[in-house]
Amino acid sequence: MDIALWDIKGRALGVPVYELLGGRARDRVVCYPHNMEAGTDTSALVESCSKTKEEGWRFVRWGLPQEGGVFETRRSLFAAIEQLAAVREAVGEEIEMILDVHTRLDMPDSLRLCREAEPLRPYFIEDPLRSEDSGSYGMLRLRPAVPLAAGEQFGSKWEFRELVEKEWIDYARVDLYIAGGITEAKKVAAMCEAHHVKLAAHNPLGPVSTAACLHLNLSCPNFGIQEQPYRPGTFLTDVVPVQPEWVDGHLLPPTRPGLGVEFDREAAKRRPFRMAVLPHLRRPDGSVTNW
Repeated sequence: MDIALWDIKGRALGVPVYELLGGRARDRVVCYPHNMEAGTDTSALVESCSKTKEEGWRFVRWGLPQEGGVFETRRSLFAAIEQLAAVREAVGEEIEMILDVHTRLDMPDSLRLCREAEPLRPYFIEDPLRSEDSGSYGMLRLRPAVPLAAGEQFGSKWEFRELVEKEWIDYARVDLYIAGGITEAKKVAAMCEAHHVKLAAHNPLGPVSTAACLHLNLSCPNFGIQEQPYRPGTFLTDVVPVQPEWVDGHLLPPTRPGLGVEFDREAAKRRPFRMAVLPHLRRPDGSVTNW
């Protein structure tokens, strides 16, 4: 609702939403894709990241490796370090790497991963600990120097408060569709700016979410990176025929009023909602673990 209201106001005034947010702080927004989830197959991941580089992206990103529906911590940690080293060698120093742990590790394993990853210079390690206990980042922050990102599951500025004010994270993974839209995300961004924390908007969704994140990031001085799992113009083009423009790993500022996208209602009706079941992970002993 909040995002729709910003779009309506921008269209009514004939200006892009970022102009209503204080104007542009930059000329383009760098973003990262989702690379192939290759499990423990390092060669397949390297091939995916090399292709991403050739396409013009400036970042590569993948998740903590697993084997099918089984997550064995020790094997996963060894595979993750091997993959970080192999991808760094393949793409060089000019490409940034992001590893998403997806809150699957406890403190000892997170410490081990971050320490081993530090010499390989990742852009950040995402969600190394459970989001329900944000205070645990205080201990993790004191040890390895690898940059940390968290917050995609937070529903408001209040949930970000401790992590940001105590500077336990380096990147805030604010999700506009969970944290209250552009209005609340702008407040989170302002709080982050005062504590040297950059924005890394969580955006695993569709073209409308991409546009909303783009306008926020264009207007915020403390922008870091925007998640962009696919290249705009390649996904849901029938439902959203006008999407943000992508050039060399960056999203460009829209010039159309509002969010700058167009929505085809009739095309959307031909794509009815279908409930999806998220994956379930188990340990080798059969116990359930966090996905």
